[in-house]
Amino acid sequence: MDDKVSETGPALTFRQSLTWTAHLFKAVIRQYHKDLGAKLAPLIARDAVIVDVGAHSGQHSKLFAGMAPDGHVYAFEPGAYARSILSRMVRLRGLSNVTVVPFGMSDKASTETLHVPLKRSGTMGFGLSHIGADNDDGRATATETIQLTTLDIFAEAQKLTRLDFVKVDIEGWEAHFLKGALGTIKRLRPIVLIEVVEHVLARAGTTPADIFDAMAPLDYVAFENSEHDGYVMRRVEGFRHSMDIMFVPSEKAHLVDAE
Repeated sequence: MDDKVSETGPALTFRQSLTWTAHLFKAVIRQYHKDLGAKLAPLIARDAVIVDVGAHSGQHSKLFAGMAPDGHVYAFEPGAYARSILSRMVRLRGLSNVTVVPFGMSDKASTETLHVPLKRSGTMGFGLSHIGADNDDGRATATETIQLTTLDIFAEAQKLTRLDFVKVDIEGWEAHFLKGALGTIKRLRPIVLIEVVEHVLARAGTTPADIFDAMAPLDYVAFENSEHDGYVMRRVEGFRHSMDIMFVPSEKAHLVDAE
């Protein structure tokens, strides 16, 4: 069996294997989120330490690696299919400043079931892989058991004395992540870019208010932004609608190009 199949968890069908190759090609060759990179340029130094939670196939990790060539990116991806692409992309691109970590992040160290939706064609919809309630749209899913840790545990184990930026996109598990990250956020004060989608959070039994309430005591300023409007940053006091939210330490808020 080809090693790309054995690394992805359960054996793939022939069509899924072909799609895996296409996913790898895009991960290696293309670079998405360039507009986001331009917005973040004043905030990420060349020697920044970055944690990418829910690294998927590595588009954000690759972007951050280029922005911080003298720093380091820790790319957390628990899903075997996504991680097989991510790891291969990192090797093929020679990203020596990226470490792939085969864990998800939560409020405690544990194991959970990851649901990977299957498209109608039978291929893997791995961009929507999630913990929590299964899909309610009737689509089939593949499942696997994954290992979880917390940012606080990881930061202590790595003896991190610096953390500049954290990106979190884990399909509704974001509030659980924050519970296990608040000690590190309070101590090292990274910028936190986090997806806040109301109905997806509900699948994991949480709400947008849980995220804003967790960050409220830490003296951060919240900016909403979206890929669909060129990542324009708008200051917000609380949740208005589902969107990515960037929490910036108050002492760095003046660096954000906001409208």
